[in-house]
Order: sequence, then structure tokens, then C-alpha cells
Amino acid sequence: MCDPDLPLSRYRPVSQLRVPVHEVGRAREPVVDAHIHLGRWLSEDGGWMVGDVPALIGMMDELNLRGMVNLDGRWGRELAENIERYDAAHPGRFATFCHVDWSQTAEPGFGERLADQLRRNVAEGAAGLKVWKDVGLRVRDDRGELVMLDDPRLDPLWAAVGEAGVPIALHTADPVAFFEPVDERNERLELLAARPDWNFSGPEFPPFERLMEAMESMIAKHPATTVIGVHAGCWPENLGFAGRLLDAYPNFHIDIAARIAELGRQPRATRALMLRHPDRVLFGTDEIPPNREIYRVHFRFMETDDEAFAHSLDDPPLMGRWTISGLDLPDDVLRKVYAGNALKLVPRLA
Repeated sequence: MCDPDLPLSRYRPVSQLRVPVHEVGRAREPVVDAHIHLGRWLSEDGGWMVGDVPALIGMMDELNLRGMVNLDGRWGRELAENIERYDAAHPGRFATFCHVDWSQTAEPGFGERLADQLRRNVAEGAAGLKVWKDVGLRVRDDRGELVMLDDPRLDPLWAAVGEAGVPIALHTADPVAFFEPVDERNERLELLAARPDWNFSGPEFPPFERLMEAMESMIAKHPATTVIGVHAGCWPENLGFAGRLLDAYPNFHIDIAARIAELGRQPRATRALMLRHPDRVLFGTDEIPPNREIYRVHFRFMETDDEAFAHSLDDPPLMGRWTISGLDLPDDVLRKVYAGNALKLVPRLA
């Protein structure tokens, strides 16, 4: 008997589609995960995301993962311990990116101080800089005003990254729905109910479009600085935006990390973008911690033309109650996206 009051949280529809299934247990070409978290920065207990590094390497070998970019280096002692644990202990398998200390923006003159810190981080072994979404959303100056990516006071930092010859892994904003009212029309309603701290629709936050504008302005102003717009250029719901930036700015690249839910529901547009810019797209997962079965979902997405399969192991899939379809990328493009492009930007892994 039908229950008209069944809550959405209990809705578990079973698809009646009968379509070909091609499971991919091991990547067809060697892979670099250019967006992974292995450090302690995001862990709930302050411990390492991966407790057993040899076991991780065993999984990497099993899956044909030749390397990983660890975005958790931070700075100072934390950077040194990440590099010691991963890069130095296992040469060619890991490359650690640093952060800078954004609390310094609370005092005037922060741009030069952050540039100096970046230079020290690179001298100490950082392979790149990770910039997180708190810039533009939460980082404030001495007047209490938000610091945006295109703030001219940050120009010394962006210039220093270019001079150091390392890339920026840049995460600004979040899914567009996070900036919309949390109501029955929001396609991320379940996720935002579980994570209300990801709701940026209030007046204390800038509009989504302003964050995109700031990112583009920063990229345009610093053509000698390599920028990887993570999460499909930070606007996966609008691949025309990523495509336009890739057309206009040779220093701009994107990764696909944590966004196959978005990319896989527009597989033709995603495939066309990768075929148009095969040298500018990087593979990544952003999985915390690395997960064998999630990699296999990603490989199926990249390598097959399967339709209507799950993008997540979660039940329900909080990143979207829809299925995805594969890209069936040709081998020459797959080699570049899987590893070749990352190896050019992060030569330590080569």
C-alpha cells in the first residue's frame, strides 16, 4: 500500500533500466590523482588521513595509480612532516602542496608577508600552493571586510607563486545551490540539511557570480602564474564558463575532483570540453580518505560509455539523486587527463 507521507529521506527508488555494465577494476592507463587529502588538516581527530602508507601504495599499484598530489601540507612543521611522510619517503609517488596562513590578513601589509611565506614553503619542498574557499567567503582584513581573490593586496602572493614556478590548486565558491535559498527547489536540499554550514545564501556572503568574477580577474592579471581551477573550474554546472576561461587564459587548467556527479549528468558537454582542451584537464577525486571503489567509479566514468550508473557509494547519494553516464575517452586524451597533464605541472611526480 502506498504511503503518501513517506519522507524523502526514506525514498530509495530502484531503477528498472537494463543497460550494459562495464566495471573497471584497474585504470587502463597510469593515473595521477591530482587532488587528494593525506595530511592531518581535515581529519576529525587530528591524525593522518592515511594511517598505513605502505598499504596505500599497495592500493595505488593495484589500481594503476602512479602518483598523488597531497593538498594538506599547510606550512612550517606541518609541511615538513607531510613531505617527510610522503614525498621524501616515497619519491615519485607523492607531491605535497602547501598553504599560507590567511590569519595574516588581519594586519596591514599581508600581501608581502604571504608572498614571503610562500617562498619559504617552496624552498622547504612544497610542490604547489592550495588556496581554499575561505578566501572570498570568510577571510577578512583589519577592517573586517572580506578579502577576495582579485584584491590587489594579494598581487605579491600570486606573483610569487609564478616566480617560484609552481601551480595553484584553487578552490573558490562551492556548488551554485549552496548560494541559493534552502527550500524545496534547491537541488542540494538533502546535503545542505546534513551540512548547514555549507549554506552561503546569507547576506554575509558574496554572490556566487562575484566569486567567479574575482577568480577570472586574478587569473587574467597574473598570466605567468599557473592556476588549476579545481572542481571543474569551480563552476561545473556551467561548463561554458570553464571552456571560455580555458580558451582565454593559457595559464588556466581544471581538475574534475569531487564533481563527477555534475560532469556525469552532462556527459556530452564534458567529453567535448576534454576533447577540445586535452592538455588542460587533470584527473582528481578529492576523496577523504582514498577509496578503492570510488576510484573504480571514476575509471568507469572516464573509460566506458555506460549509462545511468551511481556516482557515489553513499545511500542516499547526498551529492545528487541522479545517475551519471560515462565519457568513453579516446586513449590519447585519457593518457593526458589521467596523468600527463599533472606530470607537466608537478614534475616531482615524473
